[in-house]
Amino acid sequence: MRRFGLRMLMAMMLVSLLTGCWNRKELNDLGIQLGAAIDKIGDQYQVAVQVVVPGEVANRNNRVASPVTMFKASAPSLFAAFRKLTETSPRKIYGAHIRVLVLGESVAKEGIAGALDLLLRDHEIRSDFYAMIAKGVPAERVLKVMTSLEQIPANKLFHSLDTSAKAWAPTTTVTLDQLIEKMLTEGVNPVLTGIRVIGEIQNGEKKSNVEEIDSEAKLLFTGLAVLEKDRLIGWLNEQESKGYNYITDQVTSTAGFVTCPSGELLTLETIHSHTEMKGKIENGEPVVQIKLVDESNIAEAACKIDLSNPETIRMIEAEQKRKKIELMENAVNVVKSKYKTDIFGFGQAIYRADPKAWSKLKANWVEHFVRMKIEYDVQVHIRKIGMTETPLQNELKE
Repeated sequence: MRRFGLRMLMAMMLVSLLTGCWNRKELNDLGIQLGAAIDKIGDQYQVAVQVVVPGEVANRNNRVASPVTMFKASAPSLFAAFRKLTETSPRKIYGAHIRVLVLGESVAKEGIAGALDLLLRDHEIRSDFYAMIAKGVPAERVLKVMTSLEQIPANKLFHSLDTSAKAWAPTTTVTLDQLIEKMLTEGVNPVLTGIRVIGEIQNGEKKSNVEEIDSEAKLLFTGLAVLEKDRLIGWLNEQESKGYNYITDQVTSTAGFVTCPSGELLTLETIHSHTEMKGKIENGEPVVQIKLVDESNIAEAACKIDLSNPETIRMIEAEQKRKKIELMENAVNVVKSKYKTDIFGFGQAIYRADPKAWSKLKANWVEHFVRMKIEYDVQVHIRKIGMTETPLQNELKE
Protein backbone atom coordinates (compact mmCIF):
# COMPACT_ATOMS: atom_id res chain seq x y z
CA MET A 1 0.00 0.00 0.00
CA ARG A 2 2.83 2.29 0.88
CA ARG A 3 4.51 1.54 -2.45
CA PHE A 4 1.26 2.28 -4.32
CA GLY A 5 0.92 5.65 -2.57
CA LEU A 6 4.49 6.55 -3.50
CA ARG A 7 3.80 5.77 -7.15
CA MET A 8 0.68 7.93 -7.15
CA LEU A 9 2.59 10.82 -5.61
CA MET A 10 5.30 10.56 -8.27
CA ALA A 11 2.67 10.43 -11.03
CA MET A 12 0.97 13.56 -9.71
CA MET A 13 4.30 15.39 -9.56
CA LEU A 14 5.07 14.47 -13.20
CA VAL A 15 1.62 15.62 -14.35
CA SER A 16 2.24 19.03 -12.81
CA LEU A 17 5.25 19.46 -15.12
CA LEU A 18 3.24 19.01 -18.32
CA THR A 19 2.64 22.25 -20.24
CA GLY A 20 -0.70 21.33 -21.70
CA CYS A 21 -2.21 23.77 -24.22
CA TRP A 22 -1.66 27.02 -22.38
CA ASN A 23 -0.44 28.82 -25.54
CA ARG A 24 -2.80 27.23 -28.05
CA LYS A 25 -4.10 29.31 -30.96
CA GLU A 26 -7.51 28.53 -32.40
CA LEU A 27 -7.66 28.72 -36.20
CA ASN A 28 -10.91 30.66 -36.07
CA ASP A 29 -9.20 33.38 -34.06
CA LEU A 30 -6.34 33.93 -36.54
CA GLY A 31 -5.95 35.80 -39.82
CA ILE A 32 -3.47 33.78 -41.91
CA GLN A 33 -1.05 36.25 -43.46
CA LEU A 34 0.60 35.19 -46.74
CA GLY A 35 2.07 38.50 -47.85
CA ALA A 36 3.38 41.63 -46.18
CA ALA A 37 4.24 45.02 -47.65
CA ILE A 38 6.24 47.67 -45.82
CA ASP A 39 6.40 51.32 -46.89
CA LYS A 40 7.70 54.44 -45.18
CA ILE A 41 5.52 57.55 -45.18
CA GLY A 42 7.27 60.42 -43.43
CA ASP A 43 8.46 59.04 -40.11
CA GLN A 44 5.78 56.34 -40.05
CA TYR A 45 6.00 52.71 -41.12
CA GLN A 46 2.99 51.60 -43.13
CA VAL A 47 2.31 47.88 -42.97
CA ALA A 48 -0.12 46.15 -45.34
CA VAL A 49 -0.84 42.45 -44.94
CA GLN A 50 -2.56 40.09 -47.36
CA VAL A 51 -4.79 37.69 -45.42
CA VAL A 52 -6.58 34.61 -46.72
CA VAL A 53 -10.38 34.53 -46.74
CA PRO A 54 -10.88 30.81 -45.94
CA GLY A 55 -14.47 30.57 -47.13
CA GLU A 56 -13.65 31.96 -50.57
CA VAL A 57 -10.57 29.77 -51.04
CA ALA A 58 -12.55 26.64 -50.14
CA ASN A 59 -15.57 27.60 -52.24
CA ARG A 60 -14.17 26.94 -55.72
CA ASN A 61 -17.49 26.61 -57.55
CA ASN A 62 -19.45 29.68 -56.48
CA ARG A 63 -16.76 32.18 -55.54
CA VAL A 64 -18.23 35.66 -55.39
CA ALA A 65 -15.58 37.60 -53.46
CA SER A 66 -11.81 37.96 -53.40
CA PRO A 67 -9.90 34.98 -51.92
CA VAL A 68 -7.78 37.44 -49.94
CA THR A 69 -8.30 40.69 -48.09
CA MET A 70 -5.91 43.42 -46.99
CA PHE A 71 -5.44 45.24 -43.72
CA LYS A 72 -3.03 48.11 -43.22
CA ALA A 73 -1.90 50.43 -40.46
CA SER A 74 0.78 53.04 -39.78
CA ALA A 75 2.89 53.66 -36.67
CA PRO A 76 6.38 54.87 -35.71
CA SER A 77 7.59 51.24 -35.35
CA LEU A 78 6.79 48.06 -37.24
CA PHE A 79 5.69 46.17 -34.14
CA ALA A 80 3.24 48.92 -33.27
CA ALA A 81 1.94 48.98 -36.85
CA PHE A 82 1.35 45.21 -36.83
CA ARG A 83 -0.50 45.44 -33.52
CA LYS A 84 -2.48 48.39 -34.81
CA LEU A 85 -3.87 46.16 -37.57
CA THR A 86 -6.34 44.88 -34.98
CA GLU A 87 -8.20 48.19 -35.32
CA THR A 88 -9.55 46.95 -38.65
CA SER A 89 -8.91 43.18 -38.59
CA PRO A 90 -11.38 41.05 -36.63
CA ARG A 91 -8.63 38.46 -36.10
CA LYS A 92 -5.08 38.56 -34.81
CA ILE A 93 -2.69 38.48 -37.77
CA TYR A 94 -0.66 35.24 -37.79
CA GLY A 95 2.58 35.40 -39.79
CA ALA A 96 3.90 31.83 -39.63
CA HIS A 97 2.81 31.13 -43.21
CA ILE A 98 4.12 34.26 -44.91
CA ARG A 99 5.36 33.63 -48.47
CA VAL A 100 6.56 37.05 -49.66
CA LEU A 101 7.78 40.32 -48.18
CA VAL A 102 7.53 43.36 -50.46
CA LEU A 103 9.63 46.34 -49.41
CA GLY A 104 8.91 49.79 -50.79
CA GLU A 105 11.70 51.91 -52.25
CA SER A 106 10.94 54.48 -49.55
CA VAL A 107 12.03 51.94 -46.90
CA ALA A 108 14.88 50.46 -48.93
CA LYS A 109 16.57 53.80 -49.59
CA GLU A 110 16.66 54.62 -45.86
CA GLY A 111 17.79 51.11 -44.88
CA ILE A 112 15.89 47.87 -44.36
CA ALA A 113 17.68 46.65 -41.21
CA GLY A 114 15.07 48.19 -38.94
CA ALA A 115 12.25 46.61 -40.93
CA LEU A 116 13.88 43.17 -40.82
CA ASP A 117 14.69 43.20 -37.11
CA LEU A 118 11.10 42.48 -36.09
CA LEU A 119 10.76 39.62 -38.60
CA LEU A 120 14.02 38.08 -37.43
CA ARG A 121 13.13 38.45 -33.75
CA ASP A 122 9.57 37.08 -33.94
CA HIS A 123 9.60 33.35 -33.09
CA GLU A 124 6.35 32.74 -34.99
CA ILE A 125 7.67 33.88 -38.38
CA ARG A 126 9.66 31.45 -40.51
CA SER A 127 12.57 32.76 -42.56
CA ASP A 128 11.97 30.85 -45.81
CA PHE A 129 9.83 33.52 -47.49
CA TYR A 130 11.11 35.58 -50.43
CA ALA A 131 11.95 39.26 -50.08
CA MET A 132 11.69 41.72 -52.99
CA ILE A 133 11.58 45.47 -53.63
CA ALA A 134 8.66 47.25 -55.32
CA LYS A 135 10.00 49.42 -58.13
CA GLY A 136 8.16 52.61 -59.03
CA VAL A 137 5.07 51.87 -56.91
CA PRO A 138 4.34 51.61 -53.16
CA ALA A 139 4.79 48.08 -51.87
CA GLU A 140 1.13 47.78 -50.86
CA ARG A 141 0.02 48.23 -54.50
CA VAL A 142 1.88 45.06 -55.44
CA LEU A 143 -0.16 42.99 -52.99
CA LYS A 144 -3.42 44.47 -54.28
CA VAL A 145 -3.15 43.11 -57.82
CA MET A 146 -5.53 40.21 -58.48
CA THR A 147 -3.79 37.34 -60.27
CA SER A 148 -4.84 34.44 -62.48
CA LEU A 149 -3.66 30.79 -62.26
CA GLU A 150 -2.69 31.39 -58.63
CA GLN A 151 -5.79 32.87 -56.99
CA ILE A 152 -3.81 34.15 -53.99
CA PRO A 153 -1.48 36.96 -55.16
CA ALA A 154 1.20 36.22 -52.53
CA ASN A 155 1.40 32.61 -53.74
CA LYS A 156 1.63 33.89 -57.31
CA LEU A 157 4.59 36.10 -56.40
CA PHE A 158 6.35 33.25 -54.57
CA HIS A 159 5.91 30.66 -57.32
CA SER A 160 6.52 33.09 -60.17
CA LEU A 161 9.83 34.27 -58.69
CA ASP A 162 10.86 30.70 -57.91
CA THR A 163 10.12 29.60 -61.48
CA SER A 164 11.70 32.67 -63.05
CA ALA A 165 14.93 32.23 -61.07
CA LYS A 166 15.22 28.63 -62.30
CA ALA A 167 14.26 29.21 -65.94
CA TRP A 168 15.24 32.82 -66.67
CA ALA A 169 18.50 34.10 -65.21
CA PRO A 170 17.93 37.88 -64.60
CA THR A 171 15.98 37.23 -61.37
CA THR A 172 17.04 35.57 -58.12
CA THR A 173 15.35 34.30 -54.98
CA VAL A 174 16.48 35.68 -51.61
CA THR A 175 15.10 34.45 -48.28
CA LEU A 176 15.26 36.37 -45.02
CA ASP A 177 18.18 34.25 -43.77
CA GLN A 178 20.18 34.79 -46.97
CA LEU A 179 19.48 38.51 -46.97
CA ILE A 180 20.61 39.04 -43.39
CA GLU A 181 23.67 36.82 -43.86
CA LYS A 182 24.91 38.99 -46.72
CA MET A 183 24.11 42.19 -44.83
CA LEU A 184 26.32 41.04 -41.96
CA THR A 185 29.13 39.36 -43.93
CA GLU A 186 32.28 41.28 -44.84
CA GLY A 187 33.26 41.38 -48.49
CA VAL A 188 29.78 41.02 -50.00
CA ASN A 189 26.59 43.09 -50.26
CA PRO A 190 23.07 41.81 -50.98
CA VAL A 191 20.78 42.17 -53.97
CA LEU A 192 17.00 41.74 -54.19
CA THR A 193 14.78 41.16 -57.20
CA GLY A 194 12.56 44.09 -58.20
CA ILE A 195 8.82 43.82 -58.78
CA ARG A 196 6.70 46.22 -60.83
CA VAL A 197 3.03 46.63 -61.63
CA ILE A 198 2.43 47.14 -65.35
CA GLY A 199 -0.80 48.16 -67.06
CA GLU A 200 -3.82 49.77 -65.42
CA ILE A 201 -2.88 49.66 -61.74
CA GLN A 202 -6.33 50.72 -60.49
CA ASN A 203 -8.06 47.95 -62.44
CA GLY A 204 -5.60 45.38 -61.08
CA GLU A 205 -7.33 45.60 -57.71
CA LYS A 206 -10.69 44.53 -59.15
CA LYS A 207 -12.02 41.02 -59.70
CA SER A 208 -12.44 41.87 -63.39
CA ASN A 209 -8.63 41.73 -63.68
CA VAL A 210 -8.79 37.92 -63.65
CA GLU A 211 -11.98 37.60 -65.68
CA GLU A 212 -10.30 38.51 -68.96
CA ILE A 213 -7.72 36.62 -71.02
CA ASP A 214 -5.31 39.57 -71.00
CA SER A 215 -5.37 41.11 -67.53
CA GLU A 216 -5.32 44.90 -67.40
CA ALA A 217 -2.69 44.91 -64.65
CA LYS A 218 0.12 42.40 -64.18
CA LEU A 219 3.04 41.83 -61.85
CA LEU A 220 6.45 41.83 -63.51
CA PHE A 221 9.81 40.92 -61.99
CA THR A 222 12.39 43.36 -63.28
CA GLY A 223 16.13 43.49 -62.62
CA LEU A 224 18.05 43.37 -59.37
CA ALA A 225 18.21 46.03 -56.68
CA VAL A 226 21.76 46.84 -55.54
CA LEU A 227 22.09 47.29 -51.79
CA GLU A 228 25.01 48.66 -49.80
CA LYS A 229 24.62 46.67 -46.58
CA ASP A 230 20.93 47.41 -46.00
CA ARG A 231 20.39 50.50 -48.16
CA LEU A 232 19.13 50.60 -51.76
CA ILE A 233 21.57 52.51 -53.98
CA GLY A 234 20.47 51.55 -57.50
CA TRP A 235 19.27 48.97 -60.00
CA LEU A 236 20.76 46.56 -62.54
CA ASN A 237 19.02 46.08 -65.87
CA GLU A 238 18.13 42.66 -67.28
CA GLN A 239 21.49 41.90 -68.90
CA GLU A 240 23.50 43.20 -65.94
CA SER A 241 21.37 41.09 -63.59
CA LYS A 242 22.02 38.05 -65.75
CA GLY A 243 25.76 38.70 -65.63
CA TYR A 244 25.57 38.97 -61.83
CA ASN A 245 23.80 35.62 -61.57
CA TYR A 246 26.39 33.92 -63.78
CA ILE A 247 29.24 35.26 -61.61
CA THR A 248 27.56 34.22 -58.36
CA ASP A 249 26.62 30.74 -59.66
CA GLN A 250 22.88 31.27 -59.54
CA VAL A 251 21.96 30.29 -63.11
CA THR A 252 20.03 27.03 -63.43
CA SER A 253 18.69 27.46 -66.94
CA THR A 254 18.20 30.33 -69.36
CA ALA A 255 18.22 31.27 -73.04
CA GLY A 256 21.07 32.93 -74.93
CA PHE A 257 21.66 34.04 -78.49
CA VAL A 258 24.46 33.99 -81.01
CA THR A 259 24.47 35.57 -84.45
CA CYS A 260 24.69 33.29 -87.47
CA PRO A 261 27.02 34.19 -90.37
CA SER A 262 23.95 35.20 -92.35
CA GLY A 263 22.88 37.65 -89.63
CA GLU A 264 19.94 35.81 -88.06
CA LEU A 265 19.82 34.59 -84.48
CA LEU A 266 20.45 31.11 -83.17
CA THR A 267 18.99 30.41 -79.72
CA LEU A 268 20.75 28.30 -77.11
CA GLU A 269 19.17 26.81 -74.00
CA THR A 270 21.48 26.56 -71.01
CA ILE A 271 20.80 23.21 -69.34
CA HIS A 272 23.60 23.35 -66.79
CA SER A 273 25.81 26.14 -65.51
CA HIS A 274 28.43 26.16 -62.78
CA THR A 275 30.72 28.98 -61.66
CA GLU A 276 33.71 28.81 -59.36
CA MET A 277 35.22 31.97 -57.89
CA LYS A 278 38.73 32.03 -56.48
CA GLY A 279 40.74 34.89 -55.06
CA LYS A 280 44.47 35.46 -54.90
CA ILE A 281 47.01 38.17 -54.20
CA GLU A 282 49.42 39.27 -56.95
CA ASN A 283 52.05 41.87 -56.15
CA GLY A 284 50.06 42.96 -53.12
CA GLU A 285 46.86 43.48 -55.13
CA PRO A 286 43.69 41.32 -55.03
CA VAL A 287 42.79 39.31 -58.14
CA VAL A 288 39.66 37.19 -58.64
CA GLN A 289 39.44 34.28 -61.08
CA ILE A 290 35.99 33.32 -62.39
CA LYS A 291 35.63 29.93 -64.06
CA LEU A 292 32.31 29.26 -65.77
CA VAL A 293 31.31 25.93 -67.34
CA ASP A 294 28.17 26.14 -69.46
CA GLU A 295 26.35 23.23 -71.10
CA SER A 296 23.74 24.17 -73.69
CA ASN A 297 21.42 22.71 -76.28
CA ILE A 298 20.46 24.34 -79.56
CA ALA A 299 16.84 25.38 -79.06
CA GLU A 300 16.08 27.33 -82.22
CA ALA A 301 17.95 27.88 -85.48
CA ALA A 302 16.31 30.69 -87.42
CA CYS A 303 19.07 30.80 -89.99
CA LYS A 304 20.71 28.77 -92.74
CA ILE A 305 23.52 26.88 -91.04
CA ASP A 306 24.98 23.37 -91.18
CA LEU A 307 24.61 21.94 -87.68
CA SER A 308 25.98 18.55 -88.74
CA ASN A 309 29.41 20.12 -89.27
CA PRO A 310 31.64 19.94 -86.14
CA GLU A 311 33.31 23.19 -87.20
CA THR A 312 29.93 24.93 -87.01
CA ILE A 313 29.39 23.68 -83.46
CA ARG A 314 32.86 24.89 -82.45
CA MET A 315 32.08 28.29 -83.98
CA ILE A 316 28.84 28.51 -81.96
CA GLU A 317 30.66 27.52 -78.76
CA ALA A 318 33.33 30.17 -79.34
CA GLU A 319 30.73 32.88 -79.94
CA GLN A 320 28.72 31.85 -76.88
CA LYS A 321 31.92 31.96 -74.80
CA ARG A 322 32.66 35.50 -76.00
CA LYS A 323 29.14 36.68 -75.19
CA LYS A 324 29.16 35.20 -71.67
CA ILE A 325 32.48 36.89 -70.87
CA GLU A 326 31.06 40.14 -72.23
CA LEU A 327 27.92 39.70 -70.11
CA MET A 328 29.90 39.21 -66.88
CA GLU A 329 32.41 41.95 -67.67
CA ASN A 330 29.64 44.44 -68.32
CA ALA A 331 27.92 43.64 -65.01
CA VAL A 332 31.19 44.05 -63.09
CA ASN A 333 32.13 47.29 -64.87
CA VAL A 334 28.70 48.85 -64.23
CA VAL A 335 28.80 48.00 -60.53
CA LYS A 336 32.41 49.20 -60.19
CA SER A 337 31.87 52.52 -61.92
CA LYS A 338 28.30 53.34 -60.90
CA TYR A 339 27.75 51.86 -57.44
CA LYS A 340 31.24 51.05 -56.09
CA THR A 341 29.93 48.28 -53.84
CA ASP A 342 30.90 44.62 -53.92
CA ILE A 343 27.72 42.62 -54.55
CA PHE A 344 29.61 39.73 -56.18
CA GLY A 345 31.43 38.50 -53.09
CA PHE A 346 34.92 39.23 -54.45
CA GLY A 347 35.97 40.29 -50.95
CA GLN A 348 34.82 36.95 -49.58
CA ALA A 349 36.86 35.16 -52.26
CA ILE A 350 39.97 37.06 -51.15
CA TYR A 351 39.21 36.29 -47.50
CA ARG A 352 38.91 32.55 -48.23
CA ALA A 353 42.16 32.56 -50.19
CA ASP A 354 44.24 34.69 -47.82
CA PRO A 355 42.66 35.81 -44.51
CA LYS A 356 45.77 37.77 -43.50
CA ALA A 357 45.76 39.75 -46.73
CA TRP A 358 42.03 40.42 -46.35
CA SER A 359 42.55 41.85 -42.86
CA LYS A 360 44.81 44.47 -44.43
CA LEU A 361 42.61 45.15 -47.45
CA LYS A 362 39.13 45.30 -45.90
CA ALA A 363 39.47 48.80 -44.41
CA ASN A 364 39.80 50.25 -47.94
CA TRP A 365 38.02 47.49 -49.83
CA VAL A 366 35.96 49.85 -51.99
CA GLU A 367 39.15 51.31 -53.48
CA HIS A 368 40.59 47.85 -54.13
CA PHE A 369 37.28 46.58 -55.54
CA VAL A 370 37.01 49.41 -58.07
CA ARG A 371 40.46 48.81 -59.57
CA MET A 372 40.91 45.07 -59.01
CA LYS A 373 41.67 42.66 -61.85
CA ILE A 374 39.12 40.00 -62.80
CA GLU A 375 40.19 36.97 -64.86
CA TYR A 376 37.54 35.02 -66.80
CA ASP A 377 37.76 31.40 -67.92
CA VAL A 378 34.64 30.24 -69.76
CA GLN A 379 33.98 26.82 -71.27
CA VAL A 380 30.90 26.24 -73.41
CA HIS A 381 29.79 22.80 -74.54
CA ILE A 382 26.96 22.18 -77.02
CA ARG A 383 25.40 18.87 -75.96
CA LYS A 384 22.39 18.43 -78.26
CA ILE A 385 21.18 20.04 -81.44
CA GLY A 386 17.59 18.80 -81.29
CA MET A 387 15.52 16.35 -83.33
CA THR A 388 16.93 17.49 -86.65
CA GLU A 389 20.39 18.40 -87.90
CA THR A 390 19.07 20.65 -90.67
CA PRO A 391 17.39 23.97 -89.84
CA LEU A 392 14.01 24.43 -91.50
CA GLN A 393 15.39 27.46 -93.34
CA ASN A 394 17.78 25.14 -95.21
CA GLU A 395 14.90 22.99 -96.46
CA LEU A 396 13.03 25.86 -98.04
CA LYS A 397 13.55 26.10 -101.77
CA GLU A 398 14.49 29.42 -103.28
